[in-house]
Amino acid sequence: MPDPAGSRTSYYSPEPHYRPAWAQHLDDTGEPPPPGGPPDAWRAGRSSGTPPPAAVPLGALLAVSLLSAIVGSGGTYLLLASGGRLEPVVTSSPAATTVGATPTTHGNEGAGSIVAAAATVSPAVVTITSVADFDPDTGSVPQVGVGSGVIYDAAGWILTNCHVVKGGASLEVALQDGRTFSGQVYGIDTLTDLAIVKVDASGLPAAPIGDSSTLQPGQSVIAVGSPLGTYTNTVTSGIVSALGRSISVGSPVEGCNDNLNNLIQTDAAINRGNSGGALADASARIVGINTAVASQAEGIGFAIPVNIAKPIMAQAVAGQALARPYMGIRYVTLDAQLAAERELSIDFGAFITASPDGSQPGITPGGPAQQAGLQEGDVITAIDGTRIDARRPLEDILSQHQPGDQISLELVRDGRTITVALTLGTRPAGL
Repeated sequence: MPDPAGSRTSYYSPEPHYRPAWAQHLDDTGEPPPPGGPPDAWRAGRSSGTPPPAAVPLGALLAVSLLSAIVGSGGTYLLLASGGRLEPVVTSSPAATTVGATPTTHGNEGAGSIVAAAATVSPAVVTITSVADFDPDTGSVPQVGVGSGVIYDAAGWILTNCHVVKGGASLEVALQDGRTFSGQVYGIDTLTDLAIVKVDASGLPAAPIGDSSTLQPGQSVIAVGSPLGTYTNTVTSGIVSALGRSISVGSPVEGCNDNLNNLIQTDAAINRGNSGGALADASARIVGINTAVASQAEGIGFAIPVNIAKPIMAQAVAGQALARPYMGIRYVTLDAQLAAERELSIDFGAFITASPDGSQPGITPGGPAQQAGLQEGDVITAIDGTRIDARRPLEDILSQHQPGDQISLELVRDGRTITVALTLGTRPAGL
């Protein structure tokens, strides 16, 4: 490929000062070496006594040239077998791999584990097509949206994003094996951009579910989904770039939460249509549901940790309505800077405070927190002994509970540590 200066890169550069003696004889006399081959002196090549490269048969030379041309053309389709015949090779990428080279990996996992993980996860990743009703008043053409989903239970339970299915009058769910089913929205999560879809089927390929709390930045992950709604079951790989990210979706879908917290950030390629698809670790376990991508940057995608989804996944399989626990507080997660600004004695926990303009109180009147005696200015430092900090925000810990659960809160109030029992309510729709 030409470089900026217009020169070409050569794949073979002979040493400029090496010329075998038999070749020099040919130049001097115009005659080829005598029958029987060149004398020993001619075979010597370099003055150091190193023999010249062995002669290559013309057939092998042509075969090497053919293979080089195929590789250089942008796709590896054939490899030369040891017996000299051409055989087809299944390739997952147009890039050529040098024999003996170590493949590029993320984290400590190799390319083999990525292939194995993709083979396990892909059959459980579906393409979801959502079609809106025709509006006779406006004559508008029905809108079609396409996203992804993950089968997590063989009885037809699928986890996806709210914005993939919201507003659709009908859903079509397509599996990797070519089967299609009519899908129904079982429920929408009020806390996150998640939804549960049900299809009338059994014995479906279900993905193994992992533990997102064990993720570490730099760990290898793969994303599987249907980018652009066309390239179904596409696999991309990358790493966990960061944890605990918060975003506000620029183009929110009505009825779906557009302020998302405690997200996994990854550099695995995520595009439109990947929403609702799987983020899996190298052991082929689902650790997140892909939900958003930074539109003005590359390599910045976000996924909802699967641990946040587990309670609603279980509720759906049990035939219960999707519900999230609710405390009835407004809070901010403390860090060292905010603690210094508020002159607080600790720099971690959930600080209960009203909104800056006063429109949202720190304690919701009549809510569970008020009934338990919580006050504005309290700092919740732990729930059931689990410390609250930037890595484990309050909502993430609460999401592991069900409405009606009684929890124990450790609070710091006016410099004193106290313990309060609170019974969780049900999170209202729209919050």
